[in-house]
Parts: sequence; C-alpha cells; structure tokens
Amino acid sequence: MKLNELSPAEGSRSSRKRLGRGVGSGLGKTAGRGSKGHRSRSGGGVRPGFEGGQMPIHRRLPKRGFCNIFKKKIVILNIADLKRFESDTIVDEQTLLSAGMAKGQYDAIKLLGQGDIDFPLTVKVHAASKSAIDKIEAAGGKVEVIS
Repeated sequence: MKLNELSPAEGSRSSRKRLGRGVGSGLGKTAGRGSKGHRSRSGGGVRPGFEGGQMPIHRRLPKRGFCNIFKKKIVILNIADLKRFESDTIVDEQTLLSAGMAKGQYDAIKLLGQGDIDFPLTVKVHAASKSAIDKIEAAGGKVEVIS
C-alpha cells in the first residue's frame, strides 16, 4: 500500500447540504426549516439548557454553599522553597515572580515554616508564621513584613 493509493472508507465522506437553492433541490423555499415557528425564523432557536418551558434541571437541583467575593488569594511560600536562592539574597515579591513561585493575581504572600534552612536570607513578605520567622533568624537571616 502506498500513500497515493489511500482513499477514505466507502460512505464516510458526503457533501454538505446546500440549502435554499430552488424547489427542485429538495431543500429550497423553506430550506429544511419547516413553515412557521421559532426555529424557522432567522436568529431563532433556544438557549442552551432550555427544556421547552419545563423547569430546567439547573433550577430543579438544590444548590449548596456560596462564593465569597471578598476572599483573599494568598500565595503560600514554605522555608523549604527558599533553598533555591543563594546565601544573603534579598527574597522579595519581584524575586519570587521571576523565579515562578508567585503566579497570577494574588493579594499577599505568606511565609510558612515547613522545611529547614542553613544559610542567611532576607525575606520580604506580607505575612509570616512565628515558626518561619524563628527558623530564618536562627540561620542568621531576617524576615521583613511588608504591608
């Protein structure tokens, strides 16, 4: 078998219906839309989820919970994540963005104390846990809380 001998399976390819091309075509005049009614009109048809006037399923099913529009998006940063930086580096928002550790839109960056560190860093974040501050200071670094 060669590429030039390939052909589609019998009956798998059919030409599209050409609507509104005369009465003799079988799809002229009303173009397969019937006489009157919603679907026959230009722009007619129903929206997704419409069930012919019956109460739609998305309204019949019970709803649970709510979406808090005042929720804050906080980027979590652990001490274990800081090992990629060199000693005496100032780790601030811009450094974290360029390292790909803070992505998208967020309200604050919070430092948590998971992991260990053995070299000094200066970390500038919006919030930090007590254990994280203790571990950074024990390694000779410091944590600055910015607002």
